[in-house]
Amino acid sequence: MDLVERYLRPGTLQLGESPPLSLYVHLPWCLAKCPYCDFNSHAVPDATAGGLPEARYINALIADLEAALPQVWGRPVHSIFIGGGTPSLFSADGIHNLLAAIRARLPLLPGCEITLEANPGSFERDRFKAFRAAGVTRLSVGVQSFDDAMLAKLGRVHDGAQARAALTEAASAFETFNLDLMYALPGQTLAQLRADLDIALGFAPPHLSIYHLTVEPNTRFALKPPPGLPDEDLASDMLDAIVARTQAAGLQRYEVSAFALAGHRCRHNLNYWQFGDYLGIGAGAHGKLSYPHRVIRQVRWRDPKTYTEQALAGQAMSNDDEVPRTDLPFEFMLNALRLREGFALADFTQRTGLAVTAIAAALEKGEAMGLLERDLRRVWPSARGFDFLSDLQALFLAPG
Repeated sequence: MDLVERYLRPGTLQLGESPPLSLYVHLPWCLAKCPYCDFNSHAVPDATAGGLPEARYINALIADLEAALPQVWGRPVHSIFIGGGTPSLFSADGIHNLLAAIRARLPLLPGCEITLEANPGSFERDRFKAFRAAGVTRLSVGVQSFDDAMLAKLGRVHDGAQARAALTEAASAFETFNLDLMYALPGQTLAQLRADLDIALGFAPPHLSIYHLTVEPNTRFALKPPPGLPDEDLASDMLDAIVARTQAAGLQRYEVSAFALAGHRCRHNLNYWQFGDYLGIGAGAHGKLSYPHRVIRQVRWRDPKTYTEQALAGQAMSNDDEVPRTDLPFEFMLNALRLREGFALADFTQRTGLAVTAIAAALEKGEAMGLLERDLRRVWPSARGFDFLSDLQALFLAPG
């Protein structure tokens, strides 16, 4: 039995029509590994090791996509996200060739959003314009802070001046772009956070993503936590300042960490949060695909060298698993409850294959606790639920 036959075999779930499909492409290299980062990223090989293996890796991505085509045959692609790592380390010609190969193999919807992640440390004048000419429609710039001392504590390879230059170039090259900031940094004060916000908003970003620094397992910060991390009260005050300042600038908080002007929400991330499908290619990439009777999670080989060899041999996927029926409510809520507008009950049934009765008890409990609100059609987190999102999501965990 081949892979697609296995995915299409009979099962107990009855899913509706396929959800929107996105494509995620992982480019795993960075100039240096940040101490807080738990993504699958790797420092660029040095010159003695041949440097960045751009052409060979792109060939591996194309081989990966070719092998995966039967799993998504005929389905239009709503968005593409090229993440990392630092994808802007790749040349504009390389990105052009990659996107041309994707277009030749997948039907992209008109106006398909194509995002590329970029860091100021890999910025050169006119480089962003070249990415725009290569077919990228949206840039996401990983600034994190404009404060040189904070950037040094985070292990970033750029400084505040480089961040400003990169954003100036991004604003001139793209109609829409995202600016990434972090808060609750080691030793950061409320005044310093406000200063970062003022500088960020001075660039009038159509989209702003702001993340609380967290110490993740298997990072250098986990082994040696940085001193001076703000306490919960200060971090809460910082979030209040962020919400107030972004609202005054006309940015709507549509997701826990995402703020956008009208018409500039990230369509790719919205598809994740709405429990849509995504094919993930590249080293360590994850994917989620729906079939009439099951939802499948896929993972590619994590090590870039291993991935490249396996993908070129037609074996890019390291493992795949069917999401257990009992886990589907939590998997759905882990995403959908991040959205300020919540979700339609009909979408829960269509995308999990489960009746609303499967979550009835948890919905009642969440409403009684003041963590969510609902009507006959929709469910959404309350203001309190947004502040205590983990508690709200945990209500939907499978018992035992």
